[in-house]
Amino acid sequence: MAITRWNPVRDEMTRFVDEFLGRGIDSEAPRVRQPRVDVEESEAAYVVRAELPGMKLEDISITIEDNQLSIRGEKRRDEENKGTTYHRVERVYGVFERSFALGHLVDESRIEALYKNGVLELSIPKSEQAKAREIPVKVAK
Repeated sequence: MAITRWNPVRDEMTRFVDEFLGRGIDSEAPRVRQPRVDVEESEAAYVVRAELPGMKLEDISITIEDNQLSIRGEKRRDEENKGTTYHRVERVYGVFERSFALGHLVDESRIEALYKNGVLELSIPKSEQAKAREIPVKVAK
């Protein structure tokens, strides 16, 4: 699994430039957003946690194709109230996607997903071939 180090300054600068150039929240053009994730590795598995606050389970899709794990979905905006004025709209809506390259040494058939309190947690077990094992040393005669 390819892991990219999080760079908050780069992420915020990218968001700022996108909004300044009109590709941000108020843009008419659809933009694919990437939810924030944590990726951790243990001896037995990888765990991916993605922040998806306010999402409905039926609007989240997880697929694996060509060793690529993808989390996709759409956060829909509630219907606007007629006769009211919005002074600020800061919450993010729209399509999102996040993909990760999986190594050949994961057990795709045992991947599990759990969604709780706005966080999607994927448990991706390593295959037996990927797990570290000790090789016994024999004494020569």
